[in-house]
Amino acid sequence: MSTQSAARSARRNTQAWQALARHHQEQMADVHLKGLFAEDAAQGRDRVATFTRSAAGLRLDLSKQRLKGETLELLLDLARETGVEQGIKRLLAGEHVNRSEDRPALHAALRLPRSASLEVDGEDIVPAIHESLEHLAEMVDTFHSGQWRGATGKPITDVVNLGVGGSDLGPLMVSSALSDCRPKDIHEIGVHFASTMDGSQLADYLESFSPETTLFILSSKSFSTIDTLSNARTARDWLKSRLDPEGRLEALINRQHFIGASAKPEKMTEWGIAPEHQLLFWDWVGGRYSLWGTIGLPIALNVGMDNFRRLLAGAHELDEHFRTAPLEDNLPVLLALAGIWNNNFLDIRAHSILPYDGRLEYFASYLEQLEMESNGKSVTNDGEMIDYSTCPVLWGQLGPNAQHAFYQLLHQGTQAVECDFIAPMCRYDHVEDAETRAHLKAQHRLTLANCFAQSRVLMLGDDAIPGDEAQPNHKRYRGNQPSTTLLLETLTPETLGALIALYEQKVFVQATIWDINPFDQWGVELGKQIATATEATMTTGEGFETLDASSRALIEAVWAAQDQDPR
Repeated sequence: MSTQSAARSARRNTQAWQALARHHQEQMADVHLKGLFAEDAAQGRDRVATFTRSAAGLRLDLSKQRLKGETLELLLDLARETGVEQGIKRLLAGEHVNRSEDRPALHAALRLPRSASLEVDGEDIVPAIHESLEHLAEMVDTFHSGQWRGATGKPITDVVNLGVGGSDLGPLMVSSALSDCRPKDIHEIGVHFASTMDGSQLADYLESFSPETTLFILSSKSFSTIDTLSNARTARDWLKSRLDPEGRLEALINRQHFIGASAKPEKMTEWGIAPEHQLLFWDWVGGRYSLWGTIGLPIALNVGMDNFRRLLAGAHELDEHFRTAPLEDNLPVLLALAGIWNNNFLDIRAHSILPYDGRLEYFASYLEQLEMESNGKSVTNDGEMIDYSTCPVLWGQLGPNAQHAFYQLLHQGTQAVECDFIAPMCRYDHVEDAETRAHLKAQHRLTLANCFAQSRVLMLGDDAIPGDEAQPNHKRYRGNQPSTTLLLETLTPETLGALIALYEQKVFVQATIWDINPFDQWGVELGKQIATATEATMTTGEGFETLDASSRALIEAVWAAQDQDPR
């Protein structure tokens, strides 16, 4: 084996990885989940207890994963040999774990209580974090008291968040999930989200809202994201044309109708956002990890600052569990190891997220970015090409809807898929009307029954169906599809915070085992650069001949349709 090949295979050449490969080949390759349950029952082992752990209001059940006790022990050996314990310490201590950009990844620090201390590069960062939260709280209070007024003096009634990726998905997901937590007795604020660069979402808002009472949040870490700035320019032109046709109120419009959230204050100022209306965060917070700080303004506007702080507290509780729990009891570690086993040893390269609660409508979309942008990498931390699988393809939607869409593939398709079922155990306890409460709780019970039934059929296949009558092949179900069930005691700001932090830390553990950097996204940056250059070509014609034949033909088709050819 060449030196380069040896470097590429470093993870696969570890003793633990080799032991897992032998274990799979000799004991697990042809094992069916129903056999694992039967074997544990015959030996008097409580399989559910063996593979279930709880922390921070979450119950993690891995018993329907294709694991033996020995498998888990070998996976824990892999975690130890690849430095997971040390990695957790380095991450939470603020060391420079983002090696390609030479900086820490401190999203967990955003959840630290005021009494904590974390020195990073010689400076305690906790006071600055809480100073930014206080600025956020002051803004939220101004909106909720009806004191934030537009250029004509009317109170703001609609806020539109202009962002994309982490500046959109995180706030959107949390706002939807905590829709039951809206504070009462405040000035009503409608919070909306526009992310598409084609302007279709924004156009709908501009047709419906009054410019006098509409404010826009420009959320962009770099403050150079073309999607966001394109929408922002359209919004500003809309405000000016309706509120200031004579061009006398530009500064006032910028001041009263725009807030910026970014790590680049100089760019926000250049754009025209008043310094006191700038919410700052830091380069050491990645966009997809940023909802915990000032990017969370839409969340706080929706649910109130008290509930936003409860969200942070729940995430911090999970972080403390991640920091202190031994690997064998550590929820993010165990969830990560199940994924490693499925991906790298069972060759299951697809992963579906299936929440059974309508409030978690956007959770799968949020995790798609979190996991695939973080761990969709093919190069190690040392710059060597990888010859093993990293992040699986991840997708999902609300479980009850998915049952009528892609569950057909899960049950009878040819593609193996790992599934995460997520649901709160209790709901509707606080509905005042007794009859309505009873009906809603019955619906929740039906929802949970569907959740549990689906994971059972995925596990057992035909054996989950009562009766001995043989079925034709088109009615057969193969089973043996691994799944995880995650139950929340109830969906609150605290348990939602813990749930999000669980997946964040899971991503880090897997990245550590795979020896990749989960905190950069050069593939995304490339797309931004190429899109900017292509847009310039479509506008001016410059550089057209340097493009490939397909791209030239597509651009010419657009020019012809628009009767514009700048060449």
